[in-house]
Amino acid sequence: MDKANTKYLEVSNLSKHYGEGANRTDVLKDVNLNVAEGEFIAIVGFSGSGKTTLISTLAGLIEGDGGGVIFKDQEIDGPSAERSIVFQSYSLMPWLSVKGNVALAVDQVHKSMSRKERADIVDKYIDMVGLTPAKDRLPAELSGGMRQRVAVARALAMQSEVLLLDEPLSALDALTRSKLQAEFADICEKERKTIVLVTNDVDEAILLADRVIPLTPAPNATLAKEFKVDIARPRNASAMNSDETFIKLRAEITAYLMAMKTESDAKEEAQTQLPNVIPFAGKKDRDAVPKAYAEAAQSVKDDRYLELSKLSKVYPTPKGPLTVVDEIDFTIKKGEFITLIGHSGCGKSTVLSMAAGLNSITNGGILLDGKHVVDGSPERAVVFQSPSLMPWLTAYENVALGVEQVYPNASKSERCDVIEYYLQKVGLADSMHKSAQDLSNGMKQRVGIARAFALSPKLLLLDEPFGMLDSLTRWELQDVLMDVWTRTKVTAICVTHDVDEAILLADRVLMMSNGPNAKIGNVMEVDLPRPRSREALLAHDDYYAYREELLEFLEAYEGGANPSEEKLSSISAKREKRLQRQRSQAPLPAPLQAPLQAPVAAVE
Repeated sequence: MDKANTKYLEVSNLSKHYGEGANRTDVLKDVNLNVAEGEFIAIVGFSGSGKTTLISTLAGLIEGDGGGVIFKDQEIDGPSAERSIVFQSYSLMPWLSVKGNVALAVDQVHKSMSRKERADIVDKYIDMVGLTPAKDRLPAELSGGMRQRVAVARALAMQSEVLLLDEPLSALDALTRSKLQAEFADICEKERKTIVLVTNDVDEAILLADRVIPLTPAPNATLAKEFKVDIARPRNASAMNSDETFIKLRAEITAYLMAMKTESDAKEEAQTQLPNVIPFAGKKDRDAVPKAYAEAAQSVKDDRYLELSKLSKVYPTPKGPLTVVDEIDFTIKKGEFITLIGHSGCGKSTVLSMAAGLNSITNGGILLDGKHVVDGSPERAVVFQSPSLMPWLTAYENVALGVEQVYPNASKSERCDVIEYYLQKVGLADSMHKSAQDLSNGMKQRVGIARAFALSPKLLLLDEPFGMLDSLTRWELQDVLMDVWTRTKVTAICVTHDVDEAILLADRVLMMSNGPNAKIGNVMEVDLPRPRSREALLAHDDYYAYREELLEFLEAYEGGANPSEEKLSSISAKREKRLQRQRSQAPLPAPLQAPLQAPVAAVE
């Protein structure tokens, strides 16, 4: 029986808009979907495409303007215990314990059961999500991942027929998210429910779903071509990294999504009336780095450009000194891009903040271009997870704040060139005079990137710069970052939790051991040609060998473990063997800058 053609949960010509007249926003248009009983559907879309509106309609929390949703031959006209939902935000009662939060839902839904029966259900699902040891804790005492486990336990304990998941893991860091994805996969196998997940994470969709269906960008978003996930269950994220079906499907879906976004952006740009300004993009030789920037970027020392020598950081605590980072030694060449990856608490951001001069060094030292780092300076530009813009200033004015300080000998015209050049390069040529408070989160981070590059820094430091953004927006900004970095070749260090981001950006990946007393546990050279694009990277056989090494490294340090040197060496040796085997079997794919083709014609 073909599940896709079996009607259990049916969406028929669903449309939805908000507001009227000049304030009208069209969100969904003619959405059609059939979900079979016991099927797991993943709907993948960009921020603002209407994913939450769609899932809320399935839950009966909102009504569509046209069309409708039918569940078991009955039209949905409101919420029901038959359909439980897990949102991105945890929505827990802060004064209730883990057990109390789950029991609150159970007591409402299963009123006819005895007290003992209800208590047994609560205990069963708390145990299923691994929270039995923490069942008496309050939400404030839990990590983000643990809070989301409570929300999942609460939804499962309602014992609904349909489980609706609204980006339940997107607020978590990449490593915690990866771990919970594996737990979700296990829970879904045990429960065998009908599940609809909306997500912006392609890996998450493939790991969990029977079918993956992209949602076209807003306005008037609708479901596009579907992709069947023909991978046997149970699925393991690490094992899938070597699965040819996964590799091919991942590349196809990624290319399809990016092609959809490119087409959408082109339509939007054609309809946009540019402001009455002449952006730097319109000037002659628009790709040439401004003269003032080039002069400020000159250095006297290329070899051993950045040196971390016996670098240590110790914090005083009531229980005595706590060594977070322990005697790190490392040298970085001028123009090299380094990524730092490791589990939470391993000292990644501590190293970055010391390199920025924002955190004092306990022992050892840092030399940049032959000079000791002792305090903050514009020559070390930092892009944080939150861009920290002045909301009352425009994008242009936010970038100008730093530029006016860094180029004291440049003319006003030259400083203007620098500001407009970088705002244009990050895609804000037509938005540079909008106030920061009117920009989306992704656009704000673009301003932060432009501001950092415009300072002509000797060292660019990025502390999980895309960590607060959804996966698909993160792809876009990674490409933006790579494009600008390719032109400037500024020496850069990026802290990340994202394995794919670490490989895409880096010449070398530094893997941190667990803290306290964290050190550099392993160094991986990334021998992939530049320039790089995400689409082509996913089609490159070598990429998955690097990805496998990082995943196995992180797995080796899981739960605070500290693996032996032999274990780490074996992980690196495995990667080398895989590279040699792949290169002996077939020629390498086309250069990494060659984009994959996606069937954009299907998106109409």
